[in-house]
Amino acid sequence: MKEPNKHYVDASKVSIREINKSVAKHMIVKYHYSHAWTMCRYALGVYYKGDGEFFGSEKLIGCLVYGYPVGRSAIKSVIDGLEKDECLELTRLFIHDGYGSNIESYSMGQSFKWMKENAPKIKMLLSYADPEQLHLGGIYQATNWLYQDCRDIQLMPNYSVSLSDSPYDWIHSRTVFSKWGSHNVEHLKKEIGKQNKSCFWRKKEAPKHRYIQILGQNKSEKRKLSKMLKHKTSPYPKDPEEFLPPIEKHETYKPENAVNFW
Repeated sequence: MKEPNKHYVDASKVSIREINKSVAKHMIVKYHYSHAWTMCRYALGVYYKGDGEFFGSEKLIGCLVYGYPVGRSAIKSVIDGLEKDECLELTRLFIHDGYGSNIESYSMGQSFKWMKENAPKIKMLLSYADPEQLHLGGIYQATNWLYQDCRDIQLMPNYSVSLSDSPYDWIHSRTVFSKWGSHNVEHLKKEIGKQNKSCFWRKKEAPKHRYIQILGQNKSEKRKLSKMLKHKTSPYPKDPEEFLPPIEKHETYKPENAVNFW
């Protein structure tokens, strides 16, 4: 195959179509940075047709995975009036390097068109970017998703804990709660002190950046759905450092000096 354009994708050589979920799973587990499969309703393959291909054969170079958001509350927190099967979440995107700097954004845009033509019941797409990985969601910004700053939405903060000498090897908030029963710092001082730890680190988990793509079948429907959003949209984030939470260091209570905070 002739070397693909490394600057901008040749749109005439790229096509999007549904592929078997097992094919997508193999690609995601092998190549995606998470190496983990996830919920999937539609797996869309990204195909590239190079010059000189025999009888126009194509190469599968990537895929997009869309699945239903977990739980009805995931949709209810965004918009009123949509059912679970009217919204999808983009959970995975992978495309091999070397096919143009805009191959991901172009393929994502083509996936919107595929949804409108093949899954017209889908009215809205969601996706998230993790600020703790310094992700801002540049691919979503390039394809004109709406952005919501979830720092304005989060109801109850969650905290991660590290027992290392330096603030590394963070224990996720869900594990913190199941292991020690609370995120409360005074409670943690007592419980972690029982493990003969003199100190620990704690940080508030940064809520993920939320991106929304309203599909709709026409401009009128898009406007209607936009007005139904429960939270305001915000300008795109630009500085990843802005969203990193402060890290606290706490000394524990010695077991013999521990007091009951409940």
